[in-house]
Amino acid sequence: MTKKTIADWQALAEKELKRPADSLVWNTPEGIPVKPLYTADDLAGIGHLDSLPGFSPFTRGPRATMYAGRPWTIRQYAGFSTAEESNAFYRKALLAGQQGVSVAFDLATHRGYDSDHPRVEGDVGKAGVAIDSVEDMKILFDGIPLEAISVSMTMNGAVIPILANFIVTGEEQGVSRDKLSGTIQNDILKEFMVRNTYIYPPEPSMRIIADIIEYTAKEMPKFNSISISGYHMQEAGATLVQELAFTLADGREYVRAAIAKGLNVDDFAGRLSFFFAIGMNFFMEAAKLRAARLLWTRIMQEFEPKKASSLMLRTHCQTSGVSLAEQDPYNNIVRTAFEAMSAVLGGTQSLHTNSFDEAIALPTEFSARIARNTQLILQHETGVTKVVDPLAGSYYVESLTSELAEKAWALIEEVESLGGMTKAVDDGLPKRLIEEAATRRQAAVDRAEEVIVGVNKYRLENEAPIDILQIDNSAVRISQVKRLEQTKRQRDPHAVENALTRLTEVARTGQGNLLEAAVEAARARATVGEISDAMRRVFGDHVATPEVVHDIYGKAYQGDPEMEILSGRLNDYSKVSGKPRVLVAKLGQDGHDRGAKVIASAFGDIGFDVVAGPLFQTPDEAADLAIAQKVNVVGMSSLAAGHKTLAPQLVEALKAKGADHIIVVVGGVIPRQDYDFLIEHGVSAVFGPGTNVMDAARAVLDLLEGRLKNS
Repeated sequence: MTKKTIADWQALAEKELKRPADSLVWNTPEGIPVKPLYTADDLAGIGHLDSLPGFSPFTRGPRATMYAGRPWTIRQYAGFSTAEESNAFYRKALLAGQQGVSVAFDLATHRGYDSDHPRVEGDVGKAGVAIDSVEDMKILFDGIPLEAISVSMTMNGAVIPILANFIVTGEEQGVSRDKLSGTIQNDILKEFMVRNTYIYPPEPSMRIIADIIEYTAKEMPKFNSISISGYHMQEAGATLVQELAFTLADGREYVRAAIAKGLNVDDFAGRLSFFFAIGMNFFMEAAKLRAARLLWTRIMQEFEPKKASSLMLRTHCQTSGVSLAEQDPYNNIVRTAFEAMSAVLGGTQSLHTNSFDEAIALPTEFSARIARNTQLILQHETGVTKVVDPLAGSYYVESLTSELAEKAWALIEEVESLGGMTKAVDDGLPKRLIEEAATRRQAAVDRAEEVIVGVNKYRLENEAPIDILQIDNSAVRISQVKRLEQTKRQRDPHAVENALTRLTEVARTGQGNLLEAAVEAARARATVGEISDAMRRVFGDHVATPEVVHDIYGKAYQGDPEMEILSGRLNDYSKVSGKPRVLVAKLGQDGHDRGAKVIASAFGDIGFDVVAGPLFQTPDEAADLAIAQKVNVVGMSSLAAGHKTLAPQLVEALKAKGADHIIVVVGGVIPRQDYDFLIEHGVSAVFGPGTNVMDAARAVLDLLEGRLKNS
């Protein structure tokens, strides 16, 4: 048989297509051209192809036997309401096959506030569990043997008091700190880029990280001192190249900080871990994890470690929250299953699978069981655990691995040219690039250039409501405040004062370890807020200046009739009443600002005059800003379930200040069951997940025109 060539294939393809075969090339958001056909020729010059799992550069996996020897850990991220309710949820999950506990804290805790603080009224017990002291932490892990169960904690801002409380909880459960296993996220650089649950400025925050790495290296040999996270970058809109590059650049910065503290690289490098998002680009996500291991080995070789384990990237993964849709939500079960399979084929060490209802509310027990069972089915029914790195040698996957590594390395080198990741964060480079990518993707979804089944194509005319988990925020706060008051009554006030004074002194002088001092304060029953404030007195608070990208969304709609019609309407309105002015507001302690930034950027390109409000405002502060800026509309962005508390308070604050002429609209992760409540409490329109930005702009203009007509 005569050997067929690429030219033969191209001729046959063009005969089938009746157009050039090159028309099938797809350019990914990362700028990688994906061809319809890959062959052995595409592997020429790729250096990692002869590697084996368990050996440097670990492209094929950090362990020699991978899942053939032991499957990945099923580690579901959860936490809500009170410590009692979260504890019951964890214990049921462990009995049902979950293999580790992963704790979600509420936003008040993340930001270092106790539940009785006036700034967190809408945040307590929402989007995570409320923890105010060791007493809460003891309840959270009651009946969960900490010597046997590893615990992952997503905590960055208030990482010192939370880890201190965990250590003391272990002690009082009879488990010494050297027996505790698990991971603390402790990744503050990405907070300044995307997630925004920071407390202190970058420099003291980096000191906190170094102190935690030092303490755990000496005292907690089974505990991972940091989980360097790209997850929140992708969720904020980063491309896979950006997620890969900025995550590894963060890791390099943390290693440097620990070495500057006087630590030997081999004393801590083996306990560093990573955390990546897994989205819907199936093969590229698997290739991303392979490229991450390859590049991390390259980075760590700079520090000349003696142990092979110091070169090894180990990672937890979570399926994408952004890929979940409110519309036709059972489709999310399928999305999560594909993403989970991609993570597994990429070689993750542990995995969280999202519940199908998480685009709407916190997961119910029903949806959480489906998410957990998705992993159990993968482990026990699909056969993927039988072979190490089953995608190895794939022309396409190996080519993608190499392409991603090359592009990510170029971006890592750009970060280095700025002086490293801390300098790059100060310069705003990562944040700017990620926000541009997010806005670009939103335009592609709105124009249906990127198809989301059930959202912008194949949409159901009528959707049946689904059951959701509702948290009574007021009841949780009352319960927390009651236990907080009891804890303060029963503790020794002098011991607390002495411990907090010592912590402040360590912060001020740099002499001693912050975590070690905080453990003493936690033993004395100092609260999360008190421990955070003891360091705030020296470090201060980080305050970000909101900035919005321009000419991304508008460029995607250039020459589009839909945009021209809307622009014409805006011009007509402006001639009569002036250019409409919109405040995009973030209330409460929710720092997730992807949606707010995309709306601010897109509305600005469409032709509105946009004021981007600062993070962490109270309703009263937002009302004052709206009045001072003479806006026509306040658009409140809510992703953390505080809308039923905060939106009515905003409406009332505007009314009390004589500004009830200002229209209030709310957008974000809002269950349809809550729409009527918000409308009844003075909100003029609600825009749920997946709302087309152009539709939202038209609706806001409708409200303005209606107000003008009736005035």
